[in-house]
Amino acid sequence: MASIIKANQLQDFGGNSILTSDGAGNLTTQKINYPAFEAYSSTNQTLADNVAEKVVFDTEKFDTDNCYDNSTNYRFTPTVAGKYLFFVSVRGSTASTQLRDMYIQLYKNGASLNNFYNEFTANYIKDFTPGFVTIEEANGTTDYFEIYARIDTNDSSDATLTADQTTNHFGAYRIGS
Repeated sequence: MASIIKANQLQDFGGNSILTSDGAGNLTTQKINYPAFEAYSSTNQTLADNVAEKVVFDTEKFDTDNCYDNSTNYRFTPTVAGKYLFFVSVRGSTASTQLRDMYIQLYKNGASLNNFYNEFTANYIKDFTPGFVTIEEANGTTDYFEIYARIDTNDSSDATLTADQTTNHFGAYRIGS
């Protein structure tokens, strides 16, 4: 024998909605993975040789809570405290086969927090797309996150971060408290 429990809202002991139903079987749950965003670069960016520069991710794919600045500071300032999963990928290239090494770094509040580095000692290449995923904590008020890149070329020439929404992107979403 089966039992049926009818309810249109499930609450915790504090009276907060955990799960609601519209009566037609459509459920609404908490927005656990918010705020969230993903942005990419819509134009190429020139980097001076061997100088770390902020990456300009100027086009948003989405921004659930308007926490990413895609026009001035190119930074994510989450408004909800918790742990966030960050992902980044940046494609760097040179005019010829001169790329010696490349860093991409996640900065928190103006200081380097996490990075990916690759060196091509004697076998220089023309382009490279490093990326990484990391989990970091945000306080929900003042913490902000940015991406910096540095490319060292064998001939001291400038390098380019190639605009591409699949290989040159930055995003994050909340995974919990």
